[in-house]
Amino acid sequence: MELQLLISAVNQDPAKLAEKMNIRCDGILINQCSHFGYEEIEREGHRIRVYSLREKGVGLSRNNALLRADRDICLFSDEDIVYEDDYPEKVIGEFEKHPQADMLLFNVEVCKSRRTYHIDSFGRVRLYNCGRYPAYSFALRREVMHRKNLSFSLLFGGGARYSNGEDSLFIRDCIKKGMRVYKTPVTIGREQERESTWFSGYHKKFFFDRGVLYVHLYGRLAKLMALQFLFRHRAVMCREIPMKKAFKIMCDGIREAES
Repeated sequence: MELQLLISAVNQDPAKLAEKMNIRCDGILINQCSHFGYEEIEREGHRIRVYSLREKGVGLSRNNALLRADRDICLFSDEDIVYEDDYPEKVIGEFEKHPQADMLLFNVEVCKSRRTYHIDSFGRVRLYNCGRYPAYSFALRREVMHRKNLSFSLLFGGGARYSNGEDSLFIRDCIKKGMRVYKTPVTIGREQERESTWFSGYHKKFFFDRGVLYVHLYGRLAKLMALQFLFRHRAVMCREIPMKKAFKIMCDGIREAES
């Protein structure tokens, strides 16, 4: 099996980025910038195809990479991920070890303040526990992914109307379309600390957008899941906006998505 990185980036020098990320497999880099162009660069004997596009949006950039993917296993990535030297062997090895898996979620280390997940043991991922994994943890069998006609939402994520959630919607769609998704405690890299491209605080837009997202994720259970979300994270998220008001704002987002 062959591994291919599908990288979403903004205004990057491709050669410098490949060096910084420690890329050691073939890749497709979608560089969101001010011009259109195509080039190929080589690193460690591997080919990285670089598409410079003026369209912005993380979901759109991931879809552009996904449409061009042509290797056995695809690993989604962002420009701030630095990979371990042996990450290709780790990813391929896990798929060989678990032939039943269509998709595997890997550990990528992040600073504690930004951590949304950590995988401690191998296991199945279901609809009820799929919402906390970032796209850069996703590795999938390309043939299955294309056969299921999967793509990322253009409504959610950096550069889109609503600020985040495209990764949660993608993994939900994978499961709903019958893909067998598993998590594995194998670590393949780390995230370099930087200012978030979408998160600017627990303000009105954060809660409103989260309400919209929950309709797409949970349907009629959106309000219940919103209340559960706020209660669980109230100590951190409800310092400036009280929990009662934050829930009202999320309900406003829910109503917009349902209308």
